[in-house]
Amino acid sequence: MPDLPSFHALAALLLVVAGLYLFASDRFTLPTAGMGILILLVLGSYLFPLPGLNPVDFFANFGDEALVTVCTMLLLVKGLEVTGALEPLATYLSRSWRRGAVYALPFTLLLSALASAFINDTPLMAILFPVVLASVAQSAVAPSRVLLPLNYAVLIGGMATTVATSTNLLALGVAADLGIDGFALFDFARPMLGAAVLGLLYIWLAGPQLLPDRRPRQGETARRVYSAVLSVNRGGYADGRQLAAVFARTDGRMRIERIQRGDDLTVAQSPGLALAAGDRLHLRDTADQLKQFERLLGATLFNAGDLQHPVSERIPLDPAGQQLAEVVITRGSPLYQRALDLADFVYRYRLAPLALHRGELEVGSDAITDQRLRAGDVILVQGSAEAIRELKATGSMLVLDGTVDLPRSNRAVAAFAIFAAVILSVAFGLMAVSVAALIGVALMLLTRCIEWRHIPETLNTTLVMVMVASLCLATALIKTGAAGWLAALWVAVVPAMPLPLTLALVMAVVTVMTNFVTNNAAAVVAMPVAVGIAGALGASPEPFVLGVIFAANMPFATSWGYQTNALIMAAGGYVERDYARFGIPLTLIMLPALVLGISTVYGLF
Repeated sequence: MPDLPSFHALAALLLVVAGLYLFASDRFTLPTAGMGILILLVLGSYLFPLPGLNPVDFFANFGDEALVTVCTMLLLVKGLEVTGALEPLATYLSRSWRRGAVYALPFTLLLSALASAFINDTPLMAILFPVVLASVAQSAVAPSRVLLPLNYAVLIGGMATTVATSTNLLALGVAADLGIDGFALFDFARPMLGAAVLGLLYIWLAGPQLLPDRRPRQGETARRVYSAVLSVNRGGYADGRQLAAVFARTDGRMRIERIQRGDDLTVAQSPGLALAAGDRLHLRDTADQLKQFERLLGATLFNAGDLQHPVSERIPLDPAGQQLAEVVITRGSPLYQRALDLADFVYRYRLAPLALHRGELEVGSDAITDQRLRAGDVILVQGSAEAIRELKATGSMLVLDGTVDLPRSNRAVAAFAIFAAVILSVAFGLMAVSVAALIGVALMLLTRCIEWRHIPETLNTTLVMVMVASLCLATALIKTGAAGWLAALWVAVVPAMPLPLTLALVMAVVTVMTNFVTNNAAAVVAMPVAVGIAGALGASPEPFVLGVIFAANMPFATSWGYQTNALIMAAGGYVERDYARFGIPLTLIMLPALVLGISTVYGLF
């Protein structure tokens, strides 16, 4: 047995456990967890100094090469997205579904997996998901039998190259810090190819059998919100009544945006305000509610844009360009773990929440404020196309607005050419991926494929803080000797076994971790320990580097394992057991196949 760890190594281990708990817990948002980990590490190293570990060393992770590479690659993909360079991919998928599901499903899975070898999983799913959902709606296939296979095909394809996901790049960055470098762009492809084929065959053939047949929700348009005006009539209930009494008359259900008196005067909404004939109450609500308010108050209902003609059977309420969209709550969302403040939401986003969908359950707008939002919840909202586009552009929330056509631009060819040049320069070893990607972003900006406003939209706080915190934990494990102690403990406790079985056990541990914490954290924290185990066994570290990366890319068993899992949850009508029922067999198929592939390529037998 190894000696007990030093004080600093023990503290690092405790912080890693605390960090992983924070990442997995629903009590904290991911940026909060990341910042908390960073503060604890910096403060701890300052109060209890260790030779060779300076508190400012942790800040260096904000400029880590792997982090810079991840950010620049995401910006390159943003260029493809905003210019419409991926429109042909969406078109091919849409056309394939017109030929029938028998042909379309395997084609969709294969094409999505190939695309995800070069494009980060989350933006790719954000592009493909509405296209596939709209295409499936025109066929007899339930979305629930397509969306989860699509998601897992994208995750599988993300294992194929070094640049496919942020997990791959960050884990390789930690490995490089440990002296293990030299992975070429396609070095991942050969050991994972057999497992990928088996995995894709499974999700193609087993998806229709294991996944439920759940259809999209119906009737949502009946709950549209309308902008309208109630004109107070002389002699009606509201005439001469105080505003408090008017609210009481509607049981507090009426929400007034503003009160207009005369042509230019807007009066304050104080409870003691006495309404007068001719006052106009500007409201936003459902048709049923508005008509009920009209009857209760003895007022006349008008469309907000037409104050000359009262609402009637001949002149119905008009949504005036209002559209429906779904906002998916993820752990990176500013609404995560918060109860929805309806007034604040309407003010900030100019969108009206209509309902909350949670799995197979639905909560009406009146009860949304009682619910603390979870990952995978979907808020049905209504607003102008412009407001929906603006929310979508912030990148802070996943917004599904039913859009099938991607934007088209005369810069699409330039964006695709720049992206292809970056990939080819890395593939042929002309320059490091970090350098190539940074040059590519500069070219995207110069050619106006992306603009400066796209940078904060793409590189949000959640993304940066999770990656920085994960890298800081890896730094603490390495510099305190905690990773080496864990490796020595592993060798002392785990019985001697062939290298492939040791690799399989390491990968199994990482696979469990990645289903409960972020995959970036699972890969980065496990990497120094796995490399240490390889060193203690006298084995080559490369197989263990690949094993950690592949395992961290298999969050198949839970809805919260990866944000794209949550993205499809409501649209597919999935519940948690669906992920486990479909994802655990996929894991059990791919894990041994990956071990076999790595062991064969690196001669572990």
